[in-house]
Amino acid sequence: SLIDISSTSNILPNLLHILLTQQNNISFLGCMTQMYVFVSLAASEYFLLTAMAYDRYVAICDPLHYIARMSRKHCAGLITAAFTVGLLVPTGHVVLISKLSYCGSHVIEHFFCDIIPLLKLSCSDTFNVELLTYIEGTLVASSCFLFTLISYVCIISSILKIQSLEGRKKAFSTCASHLTSVIIFYGTLISVYVRPTTSYCPNRDTFFALLYIVLIPLLNPLIYTLKNREFQSALIKLYSDGRMGLHDVEGSRGRYYYSRYHFYHNHLYNDQQRICRGFQYGNSKSTRKQ
Repeated sequence: SLIDISSTSNILPNLLHILLTQQNNISFLGCMTQMYVFVSLAASEYFLLTAMAYDRYVAICDPLHYIARMSRKHCAGLITAAFTVGLLVPTGHVVLISKLSYCGSHVIEHFFCDIIPLLKLSCSDTFNVELLTYIEGTLVASSCFLFTLISYVCIISSILKIQSLEGRKKAFSTCASHLTSVIIFYGTLISVYVRPTTSYCPNRDTFFALLYIVLIPLLNPLIYTLKNREFQSALIKLYSDGRMGLHDVEGSRGRYYYSRYHFYHNHLYNDQQRICRGFQYGNSKSTRKQ
């Protein structure tokens, strides 16, 4: 949740400012800061998702040692390491990109300062930055993805060994939310960054970047809370209250039409009785006169 809030706060306020005021200027220092925060949060999320994959692996494949392996101290160490390494990853990019020359157009074909659009603006040699990007991408993204993949291969093999269907469902529900987040996260980032810079397409990359920055922080709270029992009970209660309110409205409508029917029916009956009594009274007077 901290990464989701920070990533949206890093980019979306400036994007909304551009859309509302049509002032799309940003300083060079602000651009470097935005890029540094974006890359550091993305790298931190790589390591955090890998740590969560290890947590699911221990919970399903080695449940007897889960408390010892995933104690508060170990969890705090994993989180601290994820954010520390994430803060160190973009340092080389910021240093190298800040030394590039930008002698042509200064218009960034993106809605925030990303690495590839900045490299497209530079008129100097960008080989060192691209090499660093590929090296860090191989060491960080590929290693985290490989570790996560191996963890889920072991998890799926352990789930398939469970005999009961209920046990399989319970074990799969333990890692379903994390697996959904991993697929969305790696799918969007791989489609943007795992390819040469010569195949850069502004419209396509802007679309996928928007999915990563807006869609993932929007879906993560829903993905991770749908399996929460308290959230499920509150959702069921809200649904049942809504259905009861609908029944109450329908019942009140029925009572309203029922009361109106009886009112008109009683009113018509009374009128008929008065007419009949008047007719009988007139007949009795006519017979007396005769």
